[in-house]
Amino acid sequence: MAAGSMLALAACSGGAGGGGGEGGGDGGLIGVAMPTKSSERWIQDGDSVKEQLEEQGFKVDLQYAEDDIPTQVSQVENMITKGAEALIIAAIDGTTLSEVLQTAADAEIPVISYDRLIRDSENVDYYASFDNFVVGQQQAWSVLNGLGLTELDGTPIEGAPEGPFNIELFAGSLDDNNAFFFFDGAMNELQPLIDDGTLVVKSGQTDIEQVATLRWDGETAQSRMEDILTANYSDGSQVDAVLSPYDGISRGIISALEGAGYSTGEEWPIISGQDAELDSVKAINAGEQYATIFKDTRELATVAVDMATALLEGEEPEVNNTEDYDNGVKVVPSYLLDPVIVVKDNITEVLVDSGYWTEEEING
Repeated sequence: MAAGSMLALAACSGGAGGGGGEGGGDGGLIGVAMPTKSSERWIQDGDSVKEQLEEQGFKVDLQYAEDDIPTQVSQVENMITKGAEALIIAAIDGTTLSEVLQTAADAEIPVISYDRLIRDSENVDYYASFDNFVVGQQQAWSVLNGLGLTELDGTPIEGAPEGPFNIELFAGSLDDNNAFFFFDGAMNELQPLIDDGTLVVKSGQTDIEQVATLRWDGETAQSRMEDILTANYSDGSQVDAVLSPYDGISRGIISALEGAGYSTGEEWPIISGQDAELDSVKAINAGEQYATIFKDTRELATVAVDMATALLEGEEPEVNNTEDYDNGVKVVPSYLLDPVIVVKDNITEVLVDSGYWTEEEING
């Protein structure tokens, strides 16, 4: 599965606009707004976008807002003032940029929404991301695989244990449109097993509003997991699995479990994740986290750069989805890449052989 998905990723790298190579830029300025440096994935995204834009001949104004919405709005305003010819924006809160995006539209500056869909604005031209519903499905499949119920592609395993298994659910930040796609994809796979009693959510918290994690914060997730354990598992029962949408949240969950006396081994819960952050890849090797979802930021950067280059050359960027990403005002034409499940057995194949991490980094 991983090999096939990596081939798909490779095929997409020449995708949206066919760039990623020589020239194309006229030396103009492109603004790149990223949400935070607190997650290593956003650092990698920003670096990849900047590097590829500069290879195309553009100047780049790369800014991080450290998850502060007014700061990001101000940064985008400054990019417009500086004469940016295009904007690539990974929004902190996808609903708060309408006014500044209208300013960009008035100046005829195209806007590419990067990985997080910007909502409630008609002034979003294109969207570059991954198939986020599939990401959620993969997170569920990784949990079910760890419990011995399905293969990693969701295929039921004959003779699988009947359960019941205790599972707790976590989702991302409600101001991030992706959080809903991840959760909906996961619950598409988990809800039938909750309904038939194979999976039991002892906390009773199954709605996204109950399980959301503001700003995807690991400490917030740790605190909530501690509360769940105290309120629902003090009777000696065990958590068997935790659906986590992001590696930073997973690490917070792991800390809560360790604090409650859990130790790695046969009774350690199955925990999902996302982004293949180095600390979580190490945690997978150590048996603390079962899986993560790899979203190759280098390929996503290529798509966004190709979109920007095509727009500034008067061409129409390539897209592969024109139906699913409604931002509340319009359906934003999108290019979606394929995510890949990573477990201990395929770390080398997926992450090392692709050059994303080295053996030394993972084992160091």
